[in-house]
Amino acid sequence: MSDTMSTDAYLARGGRLTTPENVPPRYRAELLRLMAIFVDSQLAGAAGFATRINAGPGVTERIAAARIVLEKNHHAAQVLKIMAEFGVDTTRYFQHHPWDDRLPREAPIGAARMHSDMRLPVFNAPLGDWADAITMNLLTGLAANTLLIDYRGMSYQPLAEAFRDIEPVERRHTELAAEGLAVLHKEGAALQTAVDYWWPRVRAGFGGADTGRDDRLRRFGLRRATNAELCDQWIDAARQALAPFHLHAPKT
Repeated sequence: MSDTMSTDAYLARGGRLTTPENVPPRYRAELLRLMAIFVDSQLAGAAGFATRINAGPGVTERIAAARIVLEKNHHAAQVLKIMAEFGVDTTRYFQHHPWDDRLPREAPIGAARMHSDMRLPVFNAPLGDWADAITMNLLTGLAANTLLIDYRGMSYQPLAEAFRDIEPVERRHTELAAEGLAVLHKEGAALQTAVDYWWPRVRAGFGGADTGRDDRLRRFGLRRATNAELCDQWIDAARQALAPFHLHAPKT
């Protein structure tokens, strides 16, 4: 970066930052917030799904569920390593929350357990039976894929590289969920109720029309699309994924 060029101008031209020392304060705050949301959601998602491993109807399903739990914890560790470079105490961070805690099933959409927990709202809702867990995993997986594809090109190079490694693994988690849903559909499981429950909770994770933050993230190169654009991409992907099972988005 040229000595005469501002960081904002450098980032606006597609520049990349590579170390914490090069990161300005506002950028640092948004970057750490983004990483905290990802890590908290991965840890909470893994903890919740771990409680359903033994609900799998067969050994193959239980192995797949255990693999998902293992890999989500690994993804959290990858990003925590980058957070540590910014001075975050990762040992204390990892132990800070009871990751398997959930709100009641009937809690309002978007409700949070505690202010300091940055997990996406969907991970505050408890899982039901195996079919419910698989449906949730499919819809949240599609949302994660949408975000990770965008994040692969972000301006903080170490995190972009981590997300490029994580994205295909998360995509495989979504494929496993689709395979599980296909089996349940063939067996005649009632799945629309689960879709109706989880759809609005996953959608809430894309946030509202906070154009100020959208603009800031895009100006910093931390994201390319707006919340609304990402949500629309997820809706299209989710509708396509559900259609073979004769499932649909809930009516609003």
